[in-house]
Amino acid sequence: MVGQRIPAYYLPDGSYIVAETASEALQLAQAQSGNDRLTLADLKQDEDVVDTWFSSWLWPISVFDGFENDTEINYYYPTQVLVTAADIIFFWVARMIMAGCEWRNEIPFYDVYFTGIVRDKQGRKMSKSLGNSPDPIELMNTYGADGVRVGMLLSAPAGGDLLFDEKLCEQGRNFCNKIWNALRLVTGWEVAAGERNEHNQAAIDWFDSKLKKTADEVEHLFGQYRISEVLKTLYSFFWDDFCADYLEMVKPEFGKPIDEATYEATVHFFEQLLCFIHPIMPFISEEAYQLLRPRAAADSICIAAYPKAEQAYSEAAIRQGDSAVSIISLLRDVRQKHKMSPKEPLKAYLKAAQASDYQNFMPIVKKRGNLEVFELTDRELQGAAMFVVNKDELYVQIAAEKVDAAAEKARIAEELAYYEGFKEQIMKKLGNAQFVDNAPAQVVEKERQKLADAEDKIKILSENLAKL
Repeated sequence: MVGQRIPAYYLPDGSYIVAETASEALQLAQAQSGNDRLTLADLKQDEDVVDTWFSSWLWPISVFDGFENDTEINYYYPTQVLVTAADIIFFWVARMIMAGCEWRNEIPFYDVYFTGIVRDKQGRKMSKSLGNSPDPIELMNTYGADGVRVGMLLSAPAGGDLLFDEKLCEQGRNFCNKIWNALRLVTGWEVAAGERNEHNQAAIDWFDSKLKKTADEVEHLFGQYRISEVLKTLYSFFWDDFCADYLEMVKPEFGKPIDEATYEATVHFFEQLLCFIHPIMPFISEEAYQLLRPRAAADSICIAAYPKAEQAYSEAAIRQGDSAVSIISLLRDVRQKHKMSPKEPLKAYLKAAQASDYQNFMPIVKKRGNLEVFELTDRELQGAAMFVVNKDELYVQIAAEKVDAAAEKARIAEELAYYEGFKEQIMKKLGNAQFVDNAPAQVVEKERQKLADAEDKIKILSENLAKL
């Protein structure tokens, strides 16, 4: 067994001494026996060893020299969390707790995070004999260290084993490329000093609120040690909300500069996102942070403040921006479905219960959706394709020769069936007395709101299907 060898040394007469080193043992043996001619060859050290776990259970104390010096251990002990594997709960974790209670009168840590076993995508434990264990150095050479880290975390749900697939490292590398390309885009813009584009303010307010809300979500996930979900949340937020939506909203026309106010807000958002990502992807986040704007020599993302949670944000701004994103996505789908060029302008009209939910984003939707006309209306438009946005109606005028009436009916019928199925699921949940009685009030209320929204959409779709 591997462990610390017992420091007992036996003399030729059968007596023994205990010493930290062999030279010290020889001196003690000579003094004890009165024989100055004893040599190390005359001494025999006990061949047994102290159990590995016996010696390591004092780790939280001995690592700080806690039995000899109180300065460090009084500062660091106890720590917050121990990260280890579940197969040594008793061998190590429980023994450290017992030692801490015995010698310090306090447990050495408050939380224990158990990592899973790394397995291949078939669920087999990785081993050299099976040949299913990749070389981590080769993985890093191929996908980069951050790419491998992302791949590992994508396959590491809290409390479960890691079903590792090399394709996830490729996904991690692609995410690094996305961050790098976003950096090149933003730093490549020419900035018009002192300018402000009022149309971009709605996008800035929307993303600022989404960023603060995401900070709350990330803080909650970190608090529960759901690290993989932290990554997935940030991955989606950076790739979709920041790159696909926000940057496209504020991006200046080709060859034109961006106004200074929008640029400064965008750089600030980018910095916050890099700080979010840094614990997971330390290398590319540091590199991008340094290149995003001029820095002092001592400025590093390692010591930058992590984005604060529990900051006030506007749900109205989030709702308005998300509605605009939905409309832009619908317009893109319309063009693809009807084989229309993205450069071909369209006319769209919005029949909304609350016009204020859309007015701030009208110029942005018109620009990104390449709309010749985008107006609010209080009536239904005959002969136009109808889509549901939230609980409102979006009408898009399409040339008659490009409209397939049967396909349009099938589309609305499919959407109607989806919301009817969704409504049925919500009704089953709300019909469960155990759920209604035991779930937090805000959760129950959220489900009731989902039901009301689904019913409104079903009503609108049913009416339009009947007209077709």
